[in-house]
Amino acid sequence: MRKYCWVFKAEVKRCSVVGSSLVFLRRRDCATGSEAEGGRNTAGNQPPLIQAIFSGDPEEIRMLIYKSEDINALDAEKRTPLHAAAFLRDAEIIELLILSGARVNAKDNMWLTPLHRAVASRSEDAVRVLIRHSADVNARDKNWQTPLHVAAANNALRCAEVIIPLLSSVNVSDRGGRTALHHAALNGHTEMVNLLLAKGANINAFDKKDGRALHWAAFMGHLDVVRQLVSQGAEISCKDKRGYTPLHTAASSGQLAVVKHLLNLAVEIDEANAFGNTALHIACFNGQDAVVSELIDYGANVSQPNNKGFTPLHFAAASTHGALCLEFLVNNGADVNVQSRDGKSPLHMTAVHGRFTRSQTLIQNGGEIDSVDKDGNTPLHVAARYGHELLINTLITSGADCTRRGVHGMFPLHLAALNAHSDCCRKLLSSGFQIDTPDSLGRTCLHAAAAGGLVIWRAAVAELQSVEGP
Repeated sequence: MRKYCWVFKAEVKRCSVVGSSLVFLRRRDCATGSEAEGGRNTAGNQPPLIQAIFSGDPEEIRMLIYKSEDINALDAEKRTPLHAAAFLRDAEIIELLILSGARVNAKDNMWLTPLHRAVASRSEDAVRVLIRHSADVNARDKNWQTPLHVAAANNALRCAEVIIPLLSSVNVSDRGGRTALHHAALNGHTEMVNLLLAKGANINAFDKKDGRALHWAAFMGHLDVVRQLVSQGAEISCKDKRGYTPLHTAASSGQLAVVKHLLNLAVEIDEANAFGNTALHIACFNGQDAVVSELIDYGANVSQPNNKGFTPLHFAAASTHGALCLEFLVNNGADVNVQSRDGKSPLHMTAVHGRFTRSQTLIQNGGEIDSVDKDGNTPLHVAARYGHELLINTLITSGADCTRRGVHGMFPLHLAALNAHSDCCRKLLSSGFQIDTPDSLGRTCLHAAAAGGLVIWRAAVAELQSVEGP
């Protein structure tokens, strides 16, 4: 007897790609256990006929049909007994249900038909029975995905071979503009890609964000599919709406083998996207150190600015996982004092994000401690603004000027107090400058402390008293 565990609802697999997403229908395997989906799909909650189908007892099913049990009874997700039989790949029960009056094109609450379910379960026999009884091969679910989309995503090769001759085109798009080829490429199904291309799939079809099958294969690291698509004419330098090439997408997700392959095909290594970012920028931002090393070895420009003047080093300085990327860049001649259009150096970026170790690396390699941005702020101002005490200590120890004025003539202490960073205030107060010196608007650090909150104001007063005496 089969364990009752529907987990019948189509699983939606979401994959974020450089700011966009793909949605693919996947079959979710039955788990072992007594309940699924928060108890809503336990055996006791299902129509008797669905329970009997899961028990796998044809005689019980026939008995229920003979007793006029509703052949199209719906569960809470609007799934019928025929959906259940299709899910379980049971061609014999499918035939019995249809001959007893089951609606072959019934849709559940996700608009999935029994044919969708049979394809997701990769059952050629079930698919043939359903089609023989006029199942709609062009039926769409709520994501506008057809059974062919489902077959492509799940590598249901034999099911696709049955369905394709009945279609007018294999290039039908789902709600996101994706064809079956997109689904097959993203999931790395080489044989399915071959089949679709042989049946006329457009190799350069693009979705609503201009993403091609090659973009998704590169992003997921499916090297065999990438090779296959390129060998059959895919544009290796194609761009989506944000200007990302397959090299950008592979670099963003750290797909080293795909990056190497694309570089060997002589793609433009410093090609910029719509924001001016190269593959090296993207790899640094995402902390893909192995890819960064490979791109540098192939001659990527380590100092190329993007549209806002940020170089890969700026991105490595800011990135959550960019420490090793930053070292690679510095060791390969990246300018540690390069400034963006708003005057920010890589050291400013470490100060914004509190990258303590990377700030030390930059300083040790000649990073200017008191470089100023367009507002006059030094890295110390920035670190004080964002409350990074450890970084403040490093900057002060390395000789940062605590008395330099920044935006509106404010000291770093003004910014720490204004943003209620009490520990940073204590660290800056220990430098010993005049606490009552006003900024360009006449506000002292105590004014800033009061604006930052009562607690920080008291802390500042206490520090002031300890410095000047009772």
